[in-house]
Amino acid sequence: MENTRQQKIAKQIQKDIAEILQQELPEVVRGSLVTVTAVRVSPDFAYAKIYVSVFPFDRNAAIMESLNRHVRPIRGFLGQRLRNQIKNIPELQFFLDDSLEYIEHIDDALKR
Repeated sequence: MENTRQQKIAKQIQKDIAEILQQELPEVVRGSLVTVTAVRVSPDFAYAKIYVSVFPFDRNAAIMESLNRHVRPIRGFLGQRLRNQIKNIPELQFFLDDSLEYIEHIDDALKR
């Protein structure tokens, strides 16, 4: 169960990561629409799991590899934005949120 502070920090990280990918590091996601769908923060704020959705779906592997290669600069930009809110910037882990792909698959199956 997340407390209120965890939820607030998670929402702020979600917003900041989305802005970082758009403004600071657009080459990481070039040619794809990447949405930060959720962020889960550990109770001690040491780790943050970031769930992203990628469109088009066939670029999932390439985008996830690119995100994992650029974790350090993303964390650096995040640190600049969060430095007055939390003491230690969490370690970032990116995970693929494939719920949109699953929904499209179900929708296609229902249309048949």
